[in-house]
Amino acid sequence: MVANHDIHITVRRGTVHALVGENGAGKSTLMKILYGMQKPDQGTIAVDGRQVSFHTPADAIACGIGMVHQHFMLADNLTVLENVVLGAEKLHGIGAAARRKVLEISEAYGLNVRPDVLVEDIGVADRQRVEILKVLYRGARTLILDEPTAVLVPQEVDALFANLRELKAEGLTVLFISHKLGEVLSVADDITVIRRGTTVASVKPAETTPRQLAELMVGAELPVPETRESTVTDRPVLQVRDLHLTAQDADGVVRTVLDDVSFTIHAGEVLGIAGVEGNGQVELVEAIMGMRDPDGGTITLDGQDLSHAPTRVRRESGIGYIPEDRHRHGLLLEAPLWENRMLGHVTEPPNSRGQLLDLKAARRDTKRIVREYDVRTPGISVTAASLSGGNQQKLIVGREMSHHPKLLIAAHPTRGVDVGAQAEIWDQIRRARREGLAVLLISADLDELIGLSDSLRVIYRGRLVADADPAAITPEELGSAMTGAAGGHLTADTDSGPTAGDTRKEDEDA
Repeated sequence: MVANHDIHITVRRGTVHALVGENGAGKSTLMKILYGMQKPDQGTIAVDGRQVSFHTPADAIACGIGMVHQHFMLADNLTVLENVVLGAEKLHGIGAAARRKVLEISEAYGLNVRPDVLVEDIGVADRQRVEILKVLYRGARTLILDEPTAVLVPQEVDALFANLRELKAEGLTVLFISHKLGEVLSVADDITVIRRGTTVASVKPAETTPRQLAELMVGAELPVPETRESTVTDRPVLQVRDLHLTAQDADGVVRTVLDDVSFTIHAGEVLGIAGVEGNGQVELVEAIMGMRDPDGGTITLDGQDLSHAPTRVRRESGIGYIPEDRHRHGLLLEAPLWENRMLGHVTEPPNSRGQLLDLKAARRDTKRIVREYDVRTPGISVTAASLSGGNQQKLIVGREMSHHPKLLIAAHPTRGVDVGAQAEIWDQIRRARREGLAVLLISADLDELIGLSDSLRVIYRGRLVADADPAAITPEELGSAMTGAAGGHLTADTDSGPTAGDTRKEDEDA
C-alpha cells in the first residue's frame, strides 16, 4: 500500500508552513520521513540546498530538524529541566550550565517555562512549551508541530501562536500540521494540501478560505457541529449524585480530584463538560466506567445502581465508550481490526454465542463497520497500528455505536481527525441522539462542545462550577470560564431545575 506518492513540498526559511490533509492522506508518513523515523523508497530531501538522507531521528536533529509529537513524550515524575536535558546531557551537562541554557532559550522565545517544577504539576499548554523547548535545546532550526492545538483552549492557542511568531521572528521555521483550518489560515505563511498521498495544491492564506481548503482536502464543504433541533426527553438515563473521588500523588499526598459532582443526562440529550485538561474530566470518565472506585456518591444508569459495579457489568448494561487516548484505552495496536472490533464487547453478539466466541460473525461485522463508517484500510486483518489516527477513531466509533448503547461517553471523539471524519462522527452522534441516546461529551474543541451539546457544564478543580447555554455562549466566554473566570452567559452550577437543554426544549415547545 502506497502512503506517499509524488509528494512535493518547499518550505521557506523563517516561515510557518501548514500541512493539511484528511486522515490517511499521508501526513504522518511524510513527517516520519522528514524526522528520520522512516526511510523513503524514492525521492530526495534537501535542507538549505544540501541533499540529505536520514536513517534515524538523530540524523534529522543533526540537520536542525526537531519534532513535537501530538502525544507528548514527557516523564511526569521529572522536573521540566530534567525532561529537557534527558538524552542530551552531552550538550550542557545536567547542572548550572544546562539551567542557564534552558532559561536563555525560554526567555528568547517567550516560552516562560519554570525549570524546577514537576511536569505532573503543569497544564497541557505548559507541557507543550516544554516539548518545544526540548527541540530548541537540541539546536533545532526547523520545528515540526503535529496537531499542536488539539488539546488547547482558545486563550492557550493564542499564546501558542504568539510563541510561533517569536520563533519565526528569530529566523526559525515551523512545519505546522493541523485539521483546524481556521487556525491554519490565521498562523500560516504558506499552506500545502495533500490528498491520498499526493500534493494537490499549494496556496497562500490570503487567497483561500476554510471552505475552499476543505474542498481541496476532501472534496466536500467544511462541516459544522451545530445541532439545531432538540430531542431531549424527560427520561433520565445517567444520574450522578455527590460523586467524590480522591487520589494519591507521587509524593503520597491524598488530594481531592472530584468534589461532590452531580448531574443528570436524559434520553436524547448531549451533556457537554468543558474544562482545561487536568481538572477532573479524566477521573470523572474513569469513575463512570468503573476504572476508579469513588470514595462517595452514586452512579445510576437507567435506574440501575452501578456505583461499585465492575467495568464489564457497566458495558453490558449499555455504556458505550470512546476513550480520550485511543492507543491506551481503545485499541490493541498490534492486533487485527476484527479483534479490535470485539474489545469491550466480547460477551455480546455478534462477537459471541452463549459461552463461545463467534469469530466468523465478528469478522463479518468488522467488514460492515469498515464499510459503513468509511474506515480506510486494505482489509480487516491488518493491525490497528497500520491505520491513520482518524481511521482508528472511526473504527472505535463504529464499534461502540454498533451495540446501540443507552449512554455514550465520548471523550474527545474527533481529536486528531480530519474534517471529513469529523462530519461523519458528528452525524453518528446526532443520529443516535435522535433515537434516544444519552451522551456525555468531553472535548477540547469548544466549537464542537457548543455545537453538539444540549446543555453545558464547566468543571474546574474537580467541581462543576457553572452552567452555560450552548445557544448563547461563545467559545471565548467558555474558555474564560474553564480557567476560573465567570461572566457572560454563565450561571453558578446548582444541579437543580431543568438543564440548559431542557430549557431550550421548553422554549421551542412554547
